[in-house]
Amino acid sequence: MVRKTLAALGLPLLLVLAACGYGSQAGNTAAPVAATGAKLSVDEVAIGYLPNLTHATALVGIQKGIFAKELGGTALKPFTFNAGPSLIEALNAGSVDIGWIGPSPAVNGYARSGGKNLRIISGSASGGVKLVVDPRITSPDDVKGHRIATPQLGNTQDVALLNWISGRGWHVDPRTGKGDVSVVRAANAEIPHAYRSGAVDGAWVPEPTAAKLVAEGAKVLLDESTLWPGGKFVTTNVIVSQRFLAEHPDVVEAVLRGSVASNAWINANPAAARETANAALEALTGKPLPAAVLDQAWRSIEVTDDPLATTLDAQARHAVAAGLIEQPDLTGIYDLTPLNNVLRSSGRAGVDDAHLGAG
Repeated sequence: MVRKTLAALGLPLLLVLAACGYGSQAGNTAAPVAATGAKLSVDEVAIGYLPNLTHATALVGIQKGIFAKELGGTALKPFTFNAGPSLIEALNAGSVDIGWIGPSPAVNGYARSGGKNLRIISGSASGGVKLVVDPRITSPDDVKGHRIATPQLGNTQDVALLNWISGRGWHVDPRTGKGDVSVVRAANAEIPHAYRSGAVDGAWVPEPTAAKLVAEGAKVLLDESTLWPGGKFVTTNVIVSQRFLAEHPDVVEAVLRGSVASNAWINANPAAARETANAALEALTGKPLPAAVLDQAWRSIEVTDDPLATTLDAQARHAVAAGLIEQPDLTGIYDLTPLNNVLRSSGRAGVDDAHLGAG
């Protein structure tokens, strides 16, 4: 398969995303994973994810070699990204085949392509997102007039914050971030420094960024899980390019076996999984999370194979209400057949696509 490199794509992507109102950050190549055993239908598979604990499935599964075991002689080529919209760019350009991503970029990417670029093939995580603020902000009403950061325009947390602001009767221009609350888009890695310097007063962010802010003296004003029925909402999905799914279903199923096995190991070994995820973050970022940050962040995340499809549909409506996208037709955004094959082969029940499945 011919694949464009991320480096070669940099300038065109910046121009395209500037036109769309997005900022772009190219992916970084993580440590390559050696291939051993029989090769599947392709030499390598490029996997994208974020160095966040809400992407624990990828962090742990790659770190422990679970995906490599399932892929055999097909090499795993990992890339990391700051936020989901950047990963969608790479998927559209053919630089990434399968990715871990939040629901809002998946919906936006699917809608912009007319339903032709991706499918959601599994869930990965629920929860792990918080509104963290300066302690002088003592109630939700006090957020008005302050500067609140999100990781990127149009990413899942950005949509959630805009929806929450709208629900309080306040107005913010979704593109500029200006209004009753100033929404400041900044990379997850930069947000704690922005808070420490006084450039922002808080952030609506995933873990471990939320816990890092608490370590800087901020406080949790709101856990997003409290806004959802049963406290569950999709934070991270697994997506695949439609072309790769059609051409290499054996590789997709192998990655899903790795995802399911990784989630099972995480749930069975929470303490060891927490340390494994931290070791992966250290390899990617150059330093591990402090114990207090890691412990607080890890407690609020649930890994799951279920994509929680009804909550993705709700998040899409939130993006429409925020003015970020037109009403999308999400029919066909899911193809859970490969995942359900994997689940049922191990004696487990399949998961539901909320009538948004392909075919």
